[in-house]
Amino acid sequence: MSHPRDRRRVALQVLYQIDSGGFADDDPGLRQAISEALDETELDEGTVNDGIQLAREAWSHQEQADATLEPLSPDWPIRRQPMIDRNLLRLAWYEMNIAGTPPKVVISEAVDLAREFSTAQSPSFVNGVLDRLYQDQRTGPVNEQEPAPPETADES
Repeated sequence: MSHPRDRRRVALQVLYQIDSGGFADDDPGLRQAISEALDETELDEGTVNDGIQLAREAWSHQEQADATLEPLSPDWPIRRQPMIDRNLLRLAWYEMNIAGTPPKVVISEAVDLAREFSTAQSPSFVNGVLDRLYQDQRTGPVNEQEPAPPETADES
């Protein structure tokens, strides 16, 4: 059975590969690259497949996600964000807006993954952007102070 956190880890790896230009979302070599990047001794094939599918679905909405997320951090545009952070935000946007995952679960998971894979400032940045997204969805756009941008991290 697929554990949601593991599925999200796989999806984040896939989104990173696609975003970096390493693979197209329908490239058959993507599965092998992800398998090599992950320790599959702890992941069953279903989890990996579910994660790849989640990433493909999220990537298919990437432009819509970026258009929604960009205004939430105008001083730190999507193209300037660390690749891990922007793909966490895209994945979270997809889960909140398309997949129907409860927003508080999505935000918590994204912050935990930012803590695991990105810079020290990334968890608070990701939390701030996703909280604004959640609040905007509930009440309309909020004119609060923008979350502090994360430091650039080595994205390898």
